[in-house]
Amino acid sequence: MKKLLLLAIAALLLQVDTAAAWGRTGHDAITYIAECHLTPRARRAIERYLGHSIVYEASWMDDWRSEPEYPWGRAIHSASVDENLDYMPDKRGDVVSSLERSIEALGDYRALDDSTVVACLRSIIHFMGDMHCPGHVRYGGGKLKSYAVYFDGRKYNYHSVWDDGILQAAHRWGYIEYGHQLDRCRKEEIREICSGTLRDWFRENAETSRHIYELVAPEQHLDAREARSFFNHTHAMAERQILRAGYRLAHVLNELFG
Repeated sequence: MKKLLLLAIAALLLQVDTAAAWGRTGHDAITYIAECHLTPRARRAIERYLGHSIVYEASWMDDWRSEPEYPWGRAIHSASVDENLDYMPDKRGDVVSSLERSIEALGDYRALDDSTVVACLRSIIHFMGDMHCPGHVRYGGGKLKSYAVYFDGRKYNYHSVWDDGILQAAHRWGYIEYGHQLDRCRKEEIREICSGTLRDWFRENAETSRHIYELVAPEQHLDAREARSFFNHTHAMAERQILRAGYRLAHVLNELFG
């Protein structure tokens, strides 16, 4: 039974796109939670532009960033903090500045053409999730940390483990099931989660995510028991980030359209 479990985990991890923040399940879960908290007015306004649910657009920025007309999309799915965990803007662009620009533009969305509104919505929908991904903080202004780790003899990219592997190995739920299971906060709790600014939220992610690089060292080998323990002790953090991103995405969209 233990061997079958580890084989299932291995198969799931091999499906992860090592270049993306969260996999499709994570982004869909974030956006579904957000959709459940949109005001009726915001939902109607947004769907007039998109023509469908915001969940449909959850991974658009990942799906299309390899296209030649979107070369900028490859460098802005993460952001940097300095030694004090303060946000460090990147002149090439990053996930925080992309969100800020899109939100600012939609502050007067009625004056924009439809294609610009759609582009800004796609940016906000996807990058709010990316900003909350534990593996997408660049500490000290450097590159994203990633290295090889071994679970029960199989080699994995540690970055990809945090993007989607942890979620899939924990429950293997679909995005609607994640929404139903995680979305249990009271209104006052949601208000507290949504207080502050984008930069406050990113700093919070940087603070809570630092320890993930202490859990498994580069080239470390975890046996079957240690691998299962790793997933047992990490999935709650990943799920918390999914939930926070969903509530905050709804908050931003309601402020703009609701």
